[in-house]
Amino acid sequence: MKVFKKLSLIIIMLVAAVVLTGCGNKNIEGSLEDIMTKLYAEIPEDQRPMMLMNTEVTDENVEYFLGSKDIEFEEALASEPGIGSIAHSVVLVRVKDNANIEAIEEKIENSINPRKWVCVGVEEDDVIVEDKGNLIALIMIEDETTREKIEDAFEKLK
Repeated sequence: MKVFKKLSLIIIMLVAAVVLTGCGNKNIEGSLEDIMTKLYAEIPEDQRPMMLMNTEVTDENVEYFLGSKDIEFEEALASEPGIGSIAHSVVLVRVKDNANIEAIEEKIENSINPRKWVCVGVEEDDVIVEDKGNLIALIMIEDETTREKIEDAFEKLK
């Protein structure tokens, strides 16, 4: 009887671990434009870089925004200032559900140039690559307060 109870407890713990892990990897629904808007929601307009604009990441510009042409993704959107030398880039990357997200994140981390703006840049420690479900965020922002707000907003996405 004790063996049955122990076995039952182990099974319950395994099921709970699978369920809880699955909840943490829930895909974020909505368009990348809508998600990007949520990331900036807590930052007042006058504290954002001038002429902040979203750009669709394509085969032609993927190397600039993600550091490599060898990154497989379904869709991606970059948010950067339209003028000025400001080290500010937020890129959302949606990958296929069965993609190896850790390998893609590692590829981005190893490929991205934190000084891609030439005159300005961020420190390597300030390059943030995180994921939620099938969504990866690449955050490279010189201003620490803004960077932390964007990162916090990404972590809170549901």
